[in-house]
Amino acid sequence: MIPAAFDYKRAGSSEEAVALIAEYGDEAKFLAGGHSLLPMMKLRLAVPTVLVDIGRVGDLSYIDDRDDHIAIGALATHRSLETSELLIAECPILAHVASKVGDPQVRHRGTIGGSLAHSDPASDLPAAVLALGGSLIAQGPNGEREVQVSDFFTGYFESALSDDEMLTEIRMPKAPGDSWNYQKFNRRAQDWAIVGVAAVQVQGTTQVSLVNMGSTPLRAAAVEAALAGGASSVEAAEQAAEGTDAPTDLNASPEYRAHLARVLTRRALEAAGIS
Repeated sequence: MIPAAFDYKRAGSSEEAVALIAEYGDEAKFLAGGHSLLPMMKLRLAVPTVLVDIGRVGDLSYIDDRDDHIAIGALATHRSLETSELLIAECPILAHVASKVGDPQVRHRGTIGGSLAHSDPASDLPAAVLALGGSLIAQGPNGEREVQVSDFFTGYFESALSDDEMLTEIRMPKAPGDSWNYQKFNRRAQDWAIVGVAAVQVQGTTQVSLVNMGSTPLRAAAVEAALAGGASSVEAAEQAAEGTDAPTDLNASPEYRAHLARVLTRRALEAAGIS
């Protein structure tokens, strides 16, 4: 299908982008890599009258070591995450999950900021970021504010960002070593996950998140509580579907997704060496 008509504005800086969004209000949308927004526009599920292109705002594309955390610019591409020596050393689960997004064309254009702001519960990176914890920086007309990752995803394709804010930075805790794993079940390698599970130990605490098991990416709270209480990985994994609201579609029923969540959680915990 063909998108509805829209005006196009290119921002040269994050400040200009925020000013343009403030000028046009909720009729405007940011355009970064475009791999989430443009398909929705073609289906007329999103009908912005103005697109603010931030794809060439160079100061939002970086991956930096900030001592106690890693700072990632919102326009860092999936490919840059996948190949970052810093992430591979200090936060390997994020680099690995980025390598599982779509295909090479998507990874070279898609951005981490776009993926998170789009808030698709079937997307890989939101679940990985949720498992790690950390915070996100939003910039608006009144300056910056910090949002905890646990508070960012508020609903189906909805986030804590206001209409006049843009996501500028992702701050992730360091989680080096081998105690992590990501399991993704899909039909083809480049497809969205039917169900996915990210498991990682951050400062000695096991954190698990689920892909496509509700209207937002979810922390597997029952699994985490079971592990903290001394349960084995097999026992804890049986709790993976607790508190979820898995969708039904052509790929899977809620019951099948619940089964996948239990199986993939067990595999992720065992592969990460978490028992």
